[in-house]
Amino acid sequence: MITQISTPHSSAPIAPQARDAEMWTMAKSLEASFLAEMLKSAGLGEARDSFGGGVGEDQFSSLLVDEQSRGIVETGGVGLAEAIYRSLARSAAVK
Repeated sequence: MITQISTPHSSAPIAPQARDAEMWTMAKSLEASFLAEMLKSAGLGEARDSFGGGVGEDQFSSLLVDEQSRGIVETGGVGLAEAIYRSLARSAAVK
């Protein structure tokens, strides 16, 4: 599977059938985690005083941010998963 990648430093996306499924899932998960932290840092999911959601809103806002970040990744993301996948593929090819 990994040997099908002819130019490991190429910027062109790797065809889905050429990807190792486990590494691709891991790369997308890492991108989603990164995006969730970015969204939290940007203030998304913070309780607003106008609604007064209290403890329940505080507890579930992180779940909403996590789902939103996974949605971003599933619709194309920001390209981080592709870069992570390429790095993992290169590391696996060296071993």
